[in-house]
Parts: sequence; structure tokens; C-alpha cells
Amino acid sequence: MAELILSPNLTQADDFYADLVAAHEGLEKSESDAFNARLVLVLANHIGDNAILKQALEAAALKQE
Repeated sequence: MAELILSPNLTQADDFYADLVAAHEGLEKSESDAFNARLVLVLANHIGDNAILKQALEAAALKQE
């Protein structure tokens, strides 16, 4: 089974963060939330592996504690 990568793995992470922030500029809270939901679904589709996605859900849940 494949494992979720939790160590830094983004090339040009600062550039991605800047693009993400820019994508939210001018959006109302509800629009920003909807954008994030669509982005999660697009990325989940790209990953395409339910086992990896379940690991991601579990990792995200741990961060809330």
C-alpha cells in the first residue's frame, strides 16, 4: 500500500502559497470556502487512491487536536 507523504515535498512552495492566496483575493468567506472545497476535490481526483486519501483525512484530523 502506498503511503501519504507528510514531509516537505513541494517544489517552489512559496510560489504555490502566493498563488493560493491570490486565488482567494476578493472572495467572500463562503466563496473562499467553496473554492477550497473544489480544490480539495480536484486534488483528490488527481491522487485517485482512496487509501492515500483516507490517510490524508486522518492526518488532517490529527492536526485539529
